[in-house]
Amino acid sequence: MAQKTEECKCIVVVKITGTIRAQREARETLQFLHLSHTNHAVIIDSRAAYKGMLQRVNSYVTWGEPTKETVSMMLQKRAKLAGDKKLTDEYIQKIGYTSIDDLADAIVTCKTQFQKLPDIVPRFRLHPPSKGYKGKTKRGFNAGGEAGYRGEAINELVKRMV
Repeated sequence: MAQKTEECKCIVVVKITGTIRAQREARETLQFLHLSHTNHAVIIDSRAAYKGMLQRVNSYVTWGEPTKETVSMMLQKRAKLAGDKKLTDEYIQKIGYTSIDDLADAIVTCKTQFQKLPDIVPRFRLHPPSKGYKGKTKRGFNAGGEAGYRGEAINELVKRMV
């Protein structure tokens, strides 16, 4: 049986609604993704396991493929080390990268996983989007809302949240 090997893509996942009345499976999946609060974001890859998790929490998060510039901006402004310290160039050079842009390129091309980097907090604490969400957070993105898959439009949302 020949299977198609899908190329690895980087995905940014942002939690947009609370989970007070959510089902237990959805709350547990959000914990596995390190999304404990609204307006937190994580960077994952496009493995089948992660895609299944995203389908389970489809109505609580929005996700899409970021550009290298978006990931670089998130790393510069919002990435934290253990102890709530800022991500510095010294730390980046210590783990084997020349700059934040070099690390962002490695993350976008799936050469390294962001959550596997040592001493780094696996999530980004973002602000609420400036000028608010454009649609209802309970509706899907294709139906004029905010939840679910949004593709390249995630870049515009994340830039407003950083």
